[in-house]
Amino acid sequence: MFLRHLSSNTLFHLLIYSSIHLLIFTYLYTMTVMQILLFLLAIFPGLFISYLIYRMDKYEKEPWWHLVICFALGAALVWVAYHTERLLGHSAYTMTIDMPSIVFLLLDAFIVVGFTEEALKFVAVRGYIFRGKAFNEPMDGIVYTVLVGMGFATAENIQYVMEGGWETGLVRMFTAVPAHGMLAVIMGYFLGIAKFESYDRPRLYFRGIALAVLGHGAYDFFILQQYYPALGLLALVLLIFGYRLSYKLIRLHQEESPFK
Repeated sequence: MFLRHLSSNTLFHLLIYSSIHLLIFTYLYTMTVMQILLFLLAIFPGLFISYLIYRMDKYEKEPWWHLVICFALGAALVWVAYHTERLLGHSAYTMTIDMPSIVFLLLDAFIVVGFTEEALKFVAVRGYIFRGKAFNEPMDGIVYTVLVGMGFATAENIQYVMEGGWETGLVRMFTAVPAHGMLAVIMGYFLGIAKFESYDRPRLYFRGIALAVLGHGAYDFFILQQYYPALGLLALVLLIFGYRLSYKLIRLHQEESPFK
């Protein structure tokens, strides 16, 4: 009888929310205490950043179910990204087999990984929530894109931390996971503008994706390249610059809120 009083939309959201909890608790049930602690370390930064961006949405909070679904969509994209990157990586390796290895590294960082992951996040936001009624101010572009990004970063982080241990978890807490958040803010900033400036959407879409891909590719390249160890420091510089830029973009959209 109770289910008859629920709309199909509400049932869908309830199913998604319940499924996420079931998967998490089923996963935890099979773990040792040490594995549970590692798991909590892996999910903490993504959840914390999600909470921060929710708090920064000062004037008109988003419905919790949209946030949960965006986070879940981002997590699901890890599987898609993994298989896509395997195919593209093989093609890139074949194309550059007779070229200097740095050419493959550049293709891998910017196209295979950077473009694939950022394009998938864009598609998730654009396809799910962009046209929804809840997306009703520029700041929402940042909020929803960050939630997708944090879902992706958290699922990815679980894999790395469960395999690499405490050191990996602590390092990624301050580097890779926040980097996904930083890139999501940049893309979300332009999506927030595009929602309300339909005449200029293609250019805004392009700028958002392009800047996110460039930032992602540069960060991965600086981390992975082994030709000049000093270049690794540029990844840290890029993170600091990205944090400052993200804060500035968030403030700009906060000031533009029609609910202020």
